[in-house]
Amino acid sequence: MEHPILFLPALFDAIGLGHFAHQCPHVIYSWFVMLFLIVCGFLATKGISMVPTKWQNVFEVVIGGLEDFTVDITGEDGRRFFPILATVFIYIFVQNLIGLMPGLLPPTANLNTNLSMAIVVFIMTHVIGVMTHGPKYIKQFTGPIWWLAPLLLVLETIGHLARVMSLSIRLFGNMMGKELVLLILFVLAGAYFAPFPMLVLGLLVCFIQAFVFYLLSTMYFTLALEEAH
Repeated sequence: MEHPILFLPALFDAIGLGHFAHQCPHVIYSWFVMLFLIVCGFLATKGISMVPTKWQNVFEVVIGGLEDFTVDITGEDGRRFFPILATVFIYIFVQNLIGLMPGLLPPTANLNTNLSMAIVVFIMTHVIGVMTHGPKYIKQFTGPIWWLAPLLLVLETIGHLARVMSLSIRLFGNMMGKELVLLILFVLAGAYFAPFPMLVLGLLVCFIQAFVFYLLSTMYFTLALEEAH
């Protein structure tokens, strides 16, 4: 899908990097989101005090709510892995959100972006499993019955690999669909109010898709923490 105007590739044109920006706009906008979140994090943590600033208040509410929700699902052991889960949610939500602004492209509308995040979650799931259970983690793939172990190992491996596809394709499909609908409405209705209801629904989609990715990641981490049955 080609957008008529993208601000950042146009900016990169001016500094001689336009070819890369037009070939990989999702990478450029991912960098933009990273820089934005780094600046927000710096502002939120600058001058932390008992009397919180506005930025500190916002981050405390968001992070505190996510942490409580995560611990309710994973138990106290989940606190160790909460930072990566919170990062996944906030990063994806902001990436989704910028797609509602004219001239900006949501990186999550590109499958490569989502696949990279899904692979990170996949690797961390098994890192957590090994850290928690050591060599016994293999029992989650082989089961308690030795003569069924080869079959279960194949099935469990396929199931874990399918998680990567599930996380990435679900997010890609929903965000790409939203982008197409909004683009069509803007082309047909221009600057009038017809696209406004879709923008409201788009905001809801941005939150839900980020939350679903975060929730599934939390569930995968929780399964890795559990003892094999």
